[in-house]
Amino acid sequence: MPIINNLADLQTRIGEELAVSDWLEITQQRIAQFAEATGDHQWIHVDVARAARESPFGGTIAHGYLTLSLLVKLAQESIVIGDIRMGVNYGLNRVRFTAPVRAGDSIRARFVLIAYEAIEGGAQLTWKATVEIQGNEKPACIAEMISRWYL
Repeated sequence: MPIINNLADLQTRIGEELAVSDWLEITQQRIAQFAEATGDHQWIHVDVARAARESPFGGTIAHGYLTLSLLVKLAQESIVIGDIRMGVNYGLNRVRFTAPVRAGDSIRARFVLIAYEAIEGGAQLTWKATVEIQGNEKPACIAEMISRWYL
C-alpha cells in the first residue's frame, strides 16, 4: 500500500496510478445485504434459482450501485495519506457499469489521480477509478469520483 506523507505531495502526482486494491469477493450474502439495505430486491440480484434459469448471466449479479459503493472501501484500504484528518465523498462526475459482477466474482480497483485542487483546510481530489473483475478483460465499472480531504 502506498503511503503519501502529506496531501500537498499529491500535486505532483496527477496522472499517476497511485493505488491498486486487493481483490474482494462479491458473495451472494453481500448482494442480499445490499438489496435489504436499499430495498432493491430485483430477482436478477436475489433469486438464485430464477437467475440461474432465466438471466443471461447464468446466475445472480451484484447491483451496479453495490460495486460503486465499494469504491470507498477499496480506496481506504489502498492508499494512506499521512497528514489527513478526515475525508469526505464529494460526488461523481461520470459513472459507467460496463460489465456485470456475478456472485462469487472478485473485484479490485485501480485509482489514478486526475485532478488536485486546493480548498480551505485541504484539497479536492478527482480520481479515475476502474473496477476490474478477476479473470475478465472488461472492467465492471469506470467512475470519476471526487473526494475532499482535510488536514
